[in-house]
Amino acid sequence: MKTHSFKAAAVLALAAGLVQLSSCVSTEREVSTSSADPRTTYTPPPAGSRVRVNNKTVLNTVSTTHAFSNPAAPDNFILQLRGPRVITAQAHLIVTNSKGDTLRHEVLPARALLSEKSLADPQAASVRDQEIAILQGMNNFFADGHFIQPAISPGAEQPAEMDTKTWAALREDPATVGFDFVGAGGAEHRIAFARKLGKAVIISQ
Repeated sequence: MKTHSFKAAAVLALAAGLVQLSSCVSTEREVSTSSADPRTTYTPPPAGSRVRVNNKTVLNTVSTTHAFSNPAAPDNFILQLRGPRVITAQAHLIVTNSKGDTLRHEVLPARALLSEKSLADPQAASVRDQEIAILQGMNNFFADGHFIQPAISPGAEQPAEMDTKTWAALREDPATVGFDFVGAGGAEHRIAFARKLGKAVIISQ
């Protein structure tokens, strides 16, 4: 009886350990608004564990809803951090409408979420400090101040890389909503939905 009891206890302990390990890594299907402390958002699996982490692993997800393509039906703005480590991961900005159709999908390096304000000393910041700052940047990514209406100000000049038809469609619609974010290399971008053309476009700043 003692032998059977010991084996049963060992099996239960192993099962509990596997559940704990599997809970450390999110799946690509998980999309939710993050309100957790960025220091505890993601816990890497212990060394030697069988939990595999790769470029498709979702380390963290934040999301919000906001009027964009249709004033009557808010769209979903999702930011997913995918990769083996926070510092080397890729941030996926995905915008979907109320029906689930993808309107835009942008990919930027996780380091684009870093800002000098988030680090006391950017030059001396440790990897852990940078990773915490990246997760904090995710939590602030969809701040209300990043949504602009109208997307094009009256005195704005047409960007060289944007065609006249698209620019006109944006300017003629004062209800157009823009979303600002920092892309690769620190370049500032704005996403806007040209309802006349039925598509989301990027406006470089």
